[in-house]
Amino acid sequence: MQYDPIKKTLGIFFNRAPWMRVLFYKLLDTLLLRTWHIKKALKEIRTSLPENINVLDAGSGYGQYTYHLAQLRKSWKIRAVDVKEEQVDDCNAFFAKLGLANQVKFEVKDLTTFIDPAAFSLILSVDVMEHIEDDWAVFRNFYQSLSKGGIVLISTPSDQGGSDAHDHDDSSFIEEHVRNGYSREDITQKLQAAGFTDIDVRFSYGTPGKLSWRLSMKYPILALNFSKLLFIFLPFYYIVVFPVCLLLNYFDTNSKHSSGTGLIVIAKKH
Repeated sequence: MQYDPIKKTLGIFFNRAPWMRVLFYKLLDTLLLRTWHIKKALKEIRTSLPENINVLDAGSGYGQYTYHLAQLRKSWKIRAVDVKEEQVDDCNAFFAKLGLANQVKFEVKDLTTFIDPAAFSLILSVDVMEHIEDDWAVFRNFYQSLSKGGIVLISTPSDQGGSDAHDHDDSSFIEEHVRNGYSREDITQKLQAAGFTDIDVRFSYGTPGKLSWRLSMKYPILALNFSKLLFIFLPFYYIVVFPVCLLLNYFDTNSKHSSGTGLIVIAKKH
C-alpha cells in the first residue's frame, strides 16, 4: 500500500495556511498512538537533560515531531534532517513563517552517512529505521553524533505484526518499508554493536493500540488508495471513531505490553 502519496495529498491540503498546518500537527498528535508514546518517553527523558541542548530530528518528514520538540523547550536548538529535498525546503519555509528559524533548521542529509561528532544530547527517530536498509550504519552514526550522556529515542515497528505483516513472508502494509519490523533482541544487539550500553526496549501497540491503528490509519488509507474522492467523507468518519481511538490510545500508552506491533527504544551513550 502506497502511504507517501496519501501523506503528500494531506500535506498539500493542510499547507494552505500556517494555522491549518499547526492544526494538522495537533490532530496528528491526538490521533496517532505513536505520538502518545513518543510524548510520554520525551517527558521521561527531558528531566535528565540540560536546559540548553542540541537536538537532532533524524528523518523529520513533514515536521510534526520537530514542531513538538520546538514547543517542548524553547531553549533547545533543533536540527532536522531528511533525504527529501522538497520536504526540507517546505519545512524551512513553514518554520520561518512561525518565527522558529532561529531555533529550528532543516537540512537534506542521508542518515547512513551523516555524522556530526558529539554534537547532540538528544536524537529522535520516529518511524524511520524501517525505511533504511543499512541500519547498522545509522546506529553507528547516531552513537558518534551523541555527546557523552546523550540519548537516542526510536519508534519503529516490531516483528510481531509491525507494518501489518504477521508472517515472515508477508509483505508490509506500507510498501515503502524495507523491513517489517525489529525483534527486541535484534535492535538491542545492533545498538550494542554501535556502542550503546544502556538500552531499554518497550513494546507499544498492544491490543488496544492495534485496534486504534486499524480505525485511525489502516482503514482510511485503504479507502483513499481506492479513491481520493473518499477524502470528503473522512471528517464524518473521524467524528465517529475519534473518541474510540482516544480511549484506546490512553489504555495502550498507560499499559505495559508483553508483546506489541511497535517498539519504543531508549538508548544512552555513557
